[in-house]
Amino acid sequence: MAATTTKKTKTTKTKRRKNRKKLVIVESPAKAKTIEKYLGRTYKVMASLGHVRDLPKSKMGVDVENNYEPHYISIRGKGDVIKELRSEAKKAKQVYLAADPDREGESIAWHLSHLLNLDPTEKNRVVFNEITKDAVKDAFKTPRTIDMDLVDAQQARRILDRLVGYSISPLLWKKVKKGLSAGRVQSIALKLIIDRENEIKVFVPDEYWTIDSEFKLKRTKFAASFYGLAGKKHALPDNDEVQKMLAKLDRDQPFDVTKVTRKERKRTPQPPFTTSAMQQEANKKLNFRTRKTMMAAQQLYEGINIGKEGSQGLITYMRTDSTRISVIAKHEASSFIHEKYGAEYAATKPIKGKLPEGAQDAHEAIRPSSVYRTPADLKQYLTNDQYKLYSLIWNRFMASQMTNAMMDTMAVTIEQNGVTFRANGSKLKFEGFLKVYKDGKEKDNLLPDLKEGDQLTLSKTDPAQHFTQPPARFSEANLIKALEENGVGRPSTYAPTLDTIQRRYYVKLVGRRFEPTELGEIVNTIIQDYFPDIVDINFTAGLEKQLDGIEEGEQDWVKVVDTFYQPFSKEVSHAQDTIEKIQIKDEPAGFDCDICGAPMVIKMGRYGKFYACSRFPDCRNTKPIVKEIGVVCPKCHKGQVIERKSKKNRLFYGCSRYPDCDFVTWDKPIGRDCPKDGHFLVEKKIKGGVQVICPNGDYEEPVQK
Repeated sequence: MAATTTKKTKTTKTKRRKNRKKLVIVESPAKAKTIEKYLGRTYKVMASLGHVRDLPKSKMGVDVENNYEPHYISIRGKGDVIKELRSEAKKAKQVYLAADPDREGESIAWHLSHLLNLDPTEKNRVVFNEITKDAVKDAFKTPRTIDMDLVDAQQARRILDRLVGYSISPLLWKKVKKGLSAGRVQSIALKLIIDRENEIKVFVPDEYWTIDSEFKLKRTKFAASFYGLAGKKHALPDNDEVQKMLAKLDRDQPFDVTKVTRKERKRTPQPPFTTSAMQQEANKKLNFRTRKTMMAAQQLYEGINIGKEGSQGLITYMRTDSTRISVIAKHEASSFIHEKYGAEYAATKPIKGKLPEGAQDAHEAIRPSSVYRTPADLKQYLTNDQYKLYSLIWNRFMASQMTNAMMDTMAVTIEQNGVTFRANGSKLKFEGFLKVYKDGKEKDNLLPDLKEGDQLTLSKTDPAQHFTQPPARFSEANLIKALEENGVGRPSTYAPTLDTIQRRYYVKLVGRRFEPTELGEIVNTIIQDYFPDIVDINFTAGLEKQLDGIEEGEQDWVKVVDTFYQPFSKEVSHAQDTIEKIQIKDEPAGFDCDICGAPMVIKMGRYGKFYACSRFPDCRNTKPIVKEIGVVCPKCHKGQVIERKSKKNRLFYGCSRYPDCDFVTWDKPIGRDCPKDGHFLVEKKIKGGVQVICPNGDYEEPVQK
């Protein structure tokens, strides 16, 4: 009887051991759900919900006296997650760490390995560039050990940022105001914005003129512009010079076509997206903020439920500085192009982008995981933002695998009495990649069939005065491009950097362009005067190269950190002793407090300026600063329409008597009513200008540029 019981117990233990599942840990529940479907019942996939360990928020957490040893702690609020992961890891037959395939993902895997007491020599790290069934299954066939070069590179970056932030930020709190911060990449971004603002302030416009003209060949009219004298370029600095040129023309005499040049010009498609290119294009074409772009891209990468196929990763990894494409993806794209558009549209050698200096080329470019999942097919399963971004990624990738567009161009030189005009025309001959990816530059500009010796009639001239314009303020797209071109930051840093400088109120977005605030200029001046290396673009770009060297196993992370910190710590000590307290003076508001009668002042707060009682803290009366637009509320006819900001910082218009009056509108009321139905009219921004319309859709006025 005893022998039988022992035999049963052994059989049960053996069965349990065989039935134990393999545990896979990823960052997000969406990713976990998609991967678990591919791996099957023998695997259990859990999410760590991002990072599980980090440096403490309450102190530096770096021992500068002991080789910059970091003091990591479990992130607050992650206790239950860690406990559950530990429990499942003990029961698991094997544990795999499948965080994202980059430095940050490698770091998450390393922290999980420590918390779960995994063997550091064990091959338990799994990486894949796209969350598709084949890619995931192939990755699990070749697990590897955790790459400590990648971990050290991420650790060095984190420690450098902590040393900078936790050294300069307390200084700013003490010398300026609480709640401020400084960082390596954000300080460069702020400096670029302020330097551009200073360029705009000192810019002196130059006057110049143009003479746009209209010529006629028989009954066909076309446009040409003044070029110069005797075939050479000639400037028109003022109206006097314009009149001299016009005086040389005899309108009653014909103008001669002296030269006609016909050429075939090709337009080459752009390479598929890198992270920064995607952020820039989404900002320009979709009006997406960088954070929104990355959020939608993360969702597309981790997996979307697309009906019968279930949850599928729709794009490759969205943090990359590579334009490389796998052979399999190229073949699939070529097959699709042959089937959908024809062989003449398929490129024999698809465009290959030039990598920016310092690019890691660790992953592919951002592309659809399968081109056969077209945007139209997926639209019903995607949110509006997901659909727009997926369409942009799909179209850009497909275009990169297609042939050049071909244009027929025509350049014409027109002369009379030594005065030269020029006209340029073009016609799209073959669409090529423009079949899927248009950018608004492909409109035909046709000229009549001119030839040398033709004589033309001058219909009219239109002289116009112009002034050179100052450089434009940075948009999000322009700023990301500038950071990338200067080798500052990496794909994963741009979104949080732009977010931080806005949250700290160092800059504000006005008409989709960055303007520095008074607070931003104060912070920039302090950092520029006392920490010049932090805002030195060449120094910061050089530091980025050293971090890349750590990743490649060519640099020692402790040495890189020490080389930076030793002179930096002396600058911190000097700044603490030298910088005097900076007072941001309150401005008189021009009216009195409605509670105590004391004068109100304008104060600088964390989110901008506001009205406050001058007797603070004895009187805590505050009011937001609102901007009236000079229009009476069309609903209550008592309050004024004022500008307001939504939680997402989007401008809208509301009544000053809120909450007594709940009038709101996204478009700006103009103070007139619709002549058709009496509804209030609004001014709507559209491409090329603004247009007055009736929200009911029955009335509109011509577009004003």
